[in-house]
Amino acid sequence: METIGLFGGTFDPIHIGHLRAAAEVRRRTRLDRILFIPSYRPPHKATGGTAPAADRLRMVEIACRRRAGFEASPIEVEVRGKSYSIRTLGHVRRLRPEARLFFIVGIDAFLDIGTWHEYEKVLAECFFLVTGRPGFDLERARGVLGGRLRSSIGTLEEAGDLAGAAPPRSRVILTGIRALDVSSTAVRDRVRRGRSLEGLVPRGVAAYIREHQLYRGR
Repeated sequence: METIGLFGGTFDPIHIGHLRAAAEVRRRTRLDRILFIPSYRPPHKATGGTAPAADRLRMVEIACRRRAGFEASPIEVEVRGKSYSIRTLGHVRRLRPEARLFFIVGIDAFLDIGTWHEYEKVLAECFFLVTGRPGFDLERARGVLGGRLRSSIGTLEEAGDLAGAAPPRSRVILTGIRALDVSSTAVRDRVRRGRSLEGLVPRGVAAYIREHQLYRGR
């Protein structure tokens, strides 16, 4: 069975922390591919200072070039409106009806899943790969929603073969990775201060930021 990871986010801009996390997840889980899905309008963030969706998508496309198993998806940008996960799931399901889908989220985002639009349906429609983030204990995921998901949460080793005929044994799979302490906020701050982005974003992304003068006024 084809396995697809859905890696959504504002990606404002995409940086090596995103790419490293996705590469570690794919290495550990052996997913066939990971779709990077930039949001059009993030439901949990103010969008007044966000770079245009078309620019964020283009930077993701540049970052995914020549990286095996990585694919930029325009689904949320093309649909417009608020980028709700349940809506995105429906679009991917229609495009790849036979695939097994896994949402890739950091532990910090997963702890707030109770605020997601129709989160119960999202949890029922796909599996979750919850990754570690600097400063967050991955085990905190077991207490989300007051512990209501505890019986559905397991480690990657406990989940079994993600591509097997039988579904994984855990609905929410804790996936430890060596996360880099890099943030889009720090990248934008360096642009404002005229500092180098070497080692923080792919060179093609840095060139795109310079060419289109992104983040200069933020």
